[in-house]
Amino acid sequence: MNENGQIEARRQLDIIETCKQEIADRARELGRPLTYHISTFGCQMNFKDSEKLAGILEQLGYVEACDEKADFVLLNTCTVRENANLKVYGHLGILKSYKKKNPNMMIALCGCMMQEDVVLKKIQESYRFVDIIFGTHNIYKLAELIQTRMHSNRMVIDIWKDAKEIVEDLPSVRKYSFKAGVNIMFGCNNFCTYCIVPYVRGRERSREPEDIIAEIECMVRDGVVEVMLLGQNVNSYGKTLEQKITFAELLRRVEQIEGLKRIRFMTSHPKDLSDDLIAVMKDSNKICRHIHLPVQCGSSRLLEKMNRRYTKEQYLALVRKIREAMPDISLTTDIMVGFPGETEEDFQDTIDVVRQAEYDSCYTFIYSKRTGTPAAKEEQVPEEIVKERFQRLLDVVAEESAKRTGRLEGRTAEVLVEGVSEQDSSMVTGRLSNNLLVHFPGTEDMIGKLIMVRLDEAKGFYYIGSVVE
Repeated sequence: MNENGQIEARRQLDIIETCKQEIADRARELGRPLTYHISTFGCQMNFKDSEKLAGILEQLGYVEACDEKADFVLLNTCTVRENANLKVYGHLGILKSYKKKNPNMMIALCGCMMQEDVVLKKIQESYRFVDIIFGTHNIYKLAELIQTRMHSNRMVIDIWKDAKEIVEDLPSVRKYSFKAGVNIMFGCNNFCTYCIVPYVRGRERSREPEDIIAEIECMVRDGVVEVMLLGQNVNSYGKTLEQKITFAELLRRVEQIEGLKRIRFMTSHPKDLSDDLIAVMKDSNKICRHIHLPVQCGSSRLLEKMNRRYTKEQYLALVRKIREAMPDISLTTDIMVGFPGETEEDFQDTIDVVRQAEYDSCYTFIYSKRTGTPAAKEEQVPEEIVKERFQRLLDVVAEESAKRTGRLEGRTAEVLVEGVSEQDSSMVTGRLSNNLLVHFPGTEDMIGKLIMVRLDEAKGFYYIGSVVE
């Protein structure tokens, strides 16, 4: 973190200390601690942001509540698809009734959805009971925004169109004690024609490798054994730094951290996944055998319209190269149906990619028109055609995934135990290096540990196993 970022971090820590006293005074008046609740929508980066926001709130003296009937409710929003926006508006309708019963309640909105002018206007006009609105670039200012709202009777709005500084070193509350996400970069420069992310997350900014390493080392000392390196396109990491460094080189450095057992990353754009990255993964004992490689669709014609900068043939060649280097790799992907102009021939190309790539799983979704993106101006595919194609895609994905299911049956593998099974308290749930889930008899004290497990029976997208003594 550069000097300006360090100065701002110190300034925010000072604000936290002053605001903390005011929160304590309010708690004494009520005769109880003030509570908070964060609802997070969207991607892994949003969940990481929510951990930071929770850290600030707890440093201020708030105590987490199990539902949205809290004194401070924050919705960390996503706007990748229209459905995500509708969910937020639905939550706001419920929160309005809660606030009537608790006039001291504060409601805050942040995240990608707030970066859209049309959304901001709607909130200002139709949801006047919201107290604080901020975006994706200034989440570290939460305490300052709360303090401002406590001293005014108006809606506090702080939306930035972009940001140059990266401000870290502020409190954070991790969901898991044994694994954590680590931001290595922010923003996106790809400008896929259907995607709103570059407009709401801003341009790419990479963190200095020394700051990333220091953060992970601190986490490992605190008990973390697995990290997830996060970026909109991790393959672009390092391009904005004065001293250039590739993502593959960063992985080499992270791998050298003593005590760290597993390394994951997300997301990897097919256009610039390098041979060096494949080589680093192949030779690594720590980098997990899983790559999420979004294809979006199989039609080279549509991929060009999407500005994805690869063809169907190039994508499949990359898949073959990855599998040749790492036959045990687990590949997952994102697939969209109904991009403007999609024909039956385009759709069949997508089906062909699913059959050839042999994914372990696919995140499938229907194209969602996002105002402000180039694709939104194109002629849309009729809804009934899109839904029919989507169902056909789901059928093929299920069929192809079933072929991969069970390939590890009978083998012994290392599992990171993540929790007690929600269905059976005598079982625990863990994750293989390739990201597949395993359920096996165990106890709560296994959580956070790496256990050798025999994979006895495949059950679709997970295994039933037993501990190897």
